[in-house]
Amino acid sequence: MSTSAGAAAYADGYLTEDDALGGVRARGTSAGAHPISPAGGAALSVLAATISARAVVEIGTGAGVSGLYLLRGMASDGVLTTIDVDPELQRSARRAFLDAGYGPGRLRLINGMALDVLPRLTDGGYDLVVADAVPGEYPGYLAEAIRLLRPGGVLVLEGVLDGGRIAEDAGGDAPGTAALRETAGLVRDDDRLLSALLPVADGMLCAVRREPAA
Repeated sequence: MSTSAGAAAYADGYLTEDDALGGVRARGTSAGAHPISPAGGAALSVLAATISARAVVEIGTGAGVSGLYLLRGMASDGVLTTIDVDPELQRSARRAFLDAGYGPGRLRLINGMALDVLPRLTDGGYDLVVADAVPGEYPGYLAEAIRLLRPGGVLVLEGVLDGGRIAEDAGGDAPGTAALRETAGLVRDDDRLLSALLPVADGMLCAVRREPAA
């Protein structure tokens, strides 16, 4: 095992997932979803807790692993709005959230294409926007997220390193990799955002929405 692979395995094992998360992860994996790694999930919890997030948008519900991590870090009255095109996965996620003790008032699960749903959400109404969905749509997610975030709100784009392909010669990019590379550049160069690309999970591109200039 390489040093980097060993470090990633250590990070994933640093916090042991409980039965609730382990069960949801197993169901999601068996259904063909790709749940966020334990280290990535823990990072989402910490980010949500750091800003006492009360209004969160998640793009890509999956079976509910990332949503559970988010809910655990959010304020006790926070509401998770989570979007996915797969109704079966969303039903599994809803069951997982309810079984974990999060009532219906904490949840807003929306079935549909994210780029159709996001424009209907409130400008500046969210503390945290997390995307872990279709790589080719990340530029669109970014544009919507900037609109949705309040000043001081946080954006997380998961999976941006694309298995290391984002660091390779751009000449052979697949469409998804090209979109991730484009999005990373857009975030870096946007004066409205303060950003960092973290080597957690498969790359978490995090950014804070700056306060408007006086």
